[in-house]
Amino acid sequence: MSQTPQPTLSPKPNTPKFGFNDYAERLNGRAAMIGFVLTLAIEYFTGQGLLSWLGLA
Repeated sequence: MSQTPQPTLSPKPNTPKFGFNDYAERLNGRAAMIGFVLTLAIEYFTGQGLLSWLGLA
């Protein structure tokens, strides 16, 4: 009996373009860090909290 040759490379699946993938989570974390630092800067330079600065409190 002859044996069929086995593949030498395994296929690499494509990463998803949406949903919970590594890139989306990394981007979301960076945006949250930037937003948090900007909120601290607004509170420091204006002397009031973010909600009062926005006119909500």
